[in-house]
Amino acid sequence: MQRSTRWNTIVAAAIFIILEVAACGLINRTSTLQNSWINRLTHRMMVFTWGFGDNIRNYFSLSKANDRLAQENFELSRELDYYRNLYPEERARAVDGSDNPDFRYIPATIVKISSNTQHNYIILNKGYADGVEPHSGIITPDGVVGIIDAVDAHYSYGLTIMNTKISVSARVGSNGVVASLVWNGITSNGALLKNIPLHYEVAAGDTICTSGISEVLPGDIPLGTVCEVYTVDGVVNEASVDLFQDLKALRYVTIVSNPVKDEIVGLEEKEDRI
Repeated sequence: MQRSTRWNTIVAAAIFIILEVAACGLINRTSTLQNSWINRLTHRMMVFTWGFGDNIRNYFSLSKANDRLAQENFELSRELDYYRNLYPEERARAVDGSDNPDFRYIPATIVKISSNTQHNYIILNKGYADGVEPHSGIITPDGVVGIIDAVDAHYSYGLTIMNTKISVSARVGSNGVVASLVWNGITSNGALLKNIPLHYEVAAGDTICTSGISEVLPGDIPLGTVCEVYTVDGVVNEASVDLFQDLKALRYVTIVSNPVKDEIVGLEEKEDRI
């Protein structure tokens, strides 16, 4: 008796499922409204499935895309520097009236960067096997990142601009006053332009660039804009600067080295001995 009841239940369930399937098929063929609703639901499910799979593929291809963009950016920077060198009279990269020497450019990826101390550092995936030398600059299209301090075969260690030991020679505009740019010690994109003589006019909104008066960095690299100018002890002016480059949102950089840097340093040392 119990077996017969169980069998009847199974048969009833099977008949119910068959009738439901038949009803759905009949609705799909005869009712325009239900047919549209079913098709729309099916399409949505297909779009969701395809979109989900496409998002996964895009996620895993982001690293390759970023590497390709970084390489393209490096090539464009090198090409731009080449054309600048063809027309030196168009550049304000002069030290005592002569152009800065050509700089070598090496693209690099950040391995590690610190941002929570007063002496922040950066480690890059290029070393002396790639042509990197100590005291080379680290830049991006948005500004200066830091300076290489030590080099291994395949890695290099540098101090970032968010380091109290780093000072960048900066110029206000293309022909303005030259002063020292240092980190403000607070924010990742804040700096101070220090020791500005009182008779030079510096105003909020002025653009700050590298001066070119350095054996480490090329001139005319945009650094940031002046936010506020104030007088310190009635002797010099000081300006707060908003940097274009935020070090917290950074992965790719370019290492720049000066091939005649040692000659310049040697001349300076001879001058000191005179």
